[in-house]
Amino acid sequence: MTNAPAKNEFIAVRIAVLTVSDSRSLSDDRSGDTLVARLQAAGHILAARDILPDDREAIADKLRQWSRDQSIDVVLSTGGTGLTGRDVSVEAHRDVYEKEIDAFSTVFTHISMQKIGTSAVQSRATGGVANGTYMFALPGSPGACKDAWDEILVKQLDIRHKPCNFVEIMPRLDEHLQRK
Repeated sequence: MTNAPAKNEFIAVRIAVLTVSDSRSLSDDRSGDTLVARLQAAGHILAARDILPDDREAIADKLRQWSRDQSIDVVLSTGGTGLTGRDVSVEAHRDVYEKEIDAFSTVFTHISMQKIGTSAVQSRATGGVANGTYMFALPGSPGACKDAWDEILVKQLDIRHKPCNFVEIMPRLDEHLQRK
């Protein structure tokens, strides 16, 4: 995270975007493009971007790598959150999380219900923290990425959002790892 600003001054967050897909490339990654466009429009910084196949260990390894990278504050992954045999993003995220943000799934499901009705139960979007880095696993559709960003993340990743937000507690996310 950049230096602390004056009260109520925007802080640009450094965000990595990971697309999980066996069939996408950067040239046709609409969900990744959606997230990049939205985070940059909000004033945040694209810190890294990658595409990986639906491979639990490869995804978890990338999440671990990015969580230890001091130039990344948040990781957004898209894809692999469904119910089929190849959908392993949620398991990979949970392999890495130190703490899960349980309410992220709940709020995302609530928002999805308003858009797609009971089909929202098929998504397993999740969020958590590892090594002081926020991580969110989003569904692979551009619409779901828009919903997660526009309804949750754009607000929680803005220090000006009240009564509270993810940015204001970033400096304390890894306090358990600090020497006492």
